[in-house]
Amino acid sequence: MMSESAFAPLFYIVAAYLLGSVSFGILFSRAFGLPDPRTVGSGNPGATNVLRSGKKAAAILTLLGDAAKGWVAVWLAVHYGVADWLVCVIALAVFLGHLYPIYYGFKGGKGVATALGVLLAISPWLGLCVLLTWLLAFAVWRYSSLAALIAAGLSPVYAWWLLDYRGYVVMALMLALFMFWRHRNNIRKLLNGSEDGFGKKGTTSGPL
Repeated sequence: MMSESAFAPLFYIVAAYLLGSVSFGILFSRAFGLPDPRTVGSGNPGATNVLRSGKKAAAILTLLGDAAKGWVAVWLAVHYGVADWLVCVIALAVFLGHLYPIYYGFKGGKGVATALGVLLAISPWLGLCVLLTWLLAFAVWRYSSLAALIAAGLSPVYAWWLLDYRGYVVMALMLALFMFWRHRNNIRKLLNGSEDGFGKKGTTSGPL
């Protein structure tokens, strides 16, 4: 029989995954009477694809909701003194819930907003560095997908620089690898010049 000490970490991990599986893009699209984001545009239930509906409020709420679920799951773990290794696992669980949600046939978003929420909860300075990197890269190249990839790729470097516990570096690296995998179509389009960028082909590329 599983001991209470062994059950608690499992409970936290499962709860984080289930929270991550909540798709705010789908929920807010329904609330605003919009089409299911999985059936339009890129088919991605993230804020950028919701924005294609023309409802900025729905897109902003989606962005905030997806970031908030990552932040809440990790902040609660940190606040209640959960061990660092378990914080890392909880962070991955809520992130993977967004990517592969149990409620929606394991077909979710690309994880940028949720990852940002996770990193902000672990360290506001870490999250701020990643956010500023995204903003700078987007300002220079005008591709939201490229900005997300650059920010994700640098996140383990920032974690190494800012945090003492090296498990967070591994966690940030895993987040980055999953985001690169989820952006593989965007990477292909960036390489062949067909990726849509803000002010380039009249739309954004939908990394969220």
